[in-house]
Amino acid sequence: MKKYVYWLLPIGWMCVIFYSSAQPYEQQDVKPFLERTVDLSFLAPYVDWVAFTYHHGEVSVAALGVEGFIEFFMRKGAHIGVFFVLMCLFYVALSKTSSTTFRAAVVVSFWLTVAYAAIDEWHQGFTANRTPYMGDVVIDGFGALLAVILLAFFRRYRTKRNPS
Repeated sequence: MKKYVYWLLPIGWMCVIFYSSAQPYEQQDVKPFLERTVDLSFLAPYVDWVAFTYHHGEVSVAALGVEGFIEFFMRKGAHIGVFFVLMCLFYVALSKTSSTTFRAAVVVSFWLTVAYAAIDEWHQGFTANRTPYMGDVVIDGFGALLAVILLAFFRRYRTKRNPS
């Protein structure tokens, strides 16, 4: 029974993600904070050439301002980081509570993470001023993939170091 405590880690983290997804965008907007605390105008000449479309909107300094441009990358970086952590927590829970192989634990953890990312995006459709977008699921999946790569790297490093 004690070993199932490991499942509290990914479940708790999913609750944090759920809570965050339930907040309207205005409660998470960091642009006002950036505008008040840091003068980012010096970045404009270095990034003003960057422009692309994401979810029917232009991402550029011209369209969003420097603070909005930086916030876009902060938010997408948070997607990567949050789902990187979730993938690792799923892996820990699976590896501590089942007799699966490393590969099976990683594969199942990856797909559980991607499935939760999709559920999270669907959930955002019920939140004021938030919209679900499959592009964010792809970004979340990229965070999970980075965790897979890191876990594989550490496993390989550990087995080379201790071949027993």
